[in-house]
Amino acid sequence: MTVIFSKKCEYGLQAVLYLAAKDAGEVVSSDDIAKKLNIPKEFVSKILQSLTDSGLVNSKKGKAGGFLLAKHPANIRLLDVVAAIDGLEIFNSCVLGFPNCSPDHPCPLHEKWGALRTSAYNMLTEQTLDQLKEKTLNKIAHLEV
Repeated sequence: MTVIFSKKCEYGLQAVLYLAAKDAGEVVSSDDIAKKLNIPKEFVSKILQSLTDSGLVNSKKGKAGGFLLAKHPANIRLLDVVAAIDGLEIFNSCVLGFPNCSPDHPCPLHEKWGALRTSAYNMLTEQTLDQLKEKTLNKIAHLEV
């Protein structure tokens, strides 16, 4: 169940984590990513193309084409991926969708959501792709396709 991110963002995070777990400069096809992560191929291609447009991923065309990270994994934060796909509005808006939600005019969840939102934002800001390589490899090894 998605709580904060769109399905597109979840898949994008999975895909870049997968790319970060590969050897530096290794080009990976969208077919390989889709099969390994059990994500529809068409969805993977669209997501990675949008990440290419944002400068986080590079693409190579041709028979041996595919995708690779545009930067070293230590220089890509999880927040960068979220910002490129979903934007950062979730960290600035009311979780219940009330207009003009603020500390002066809070919604019923304002205080609790604010603490969760800040915690999530900080975690996404602090975590880089390279910090999650081993955990990613372990998770991928245990995926049922």
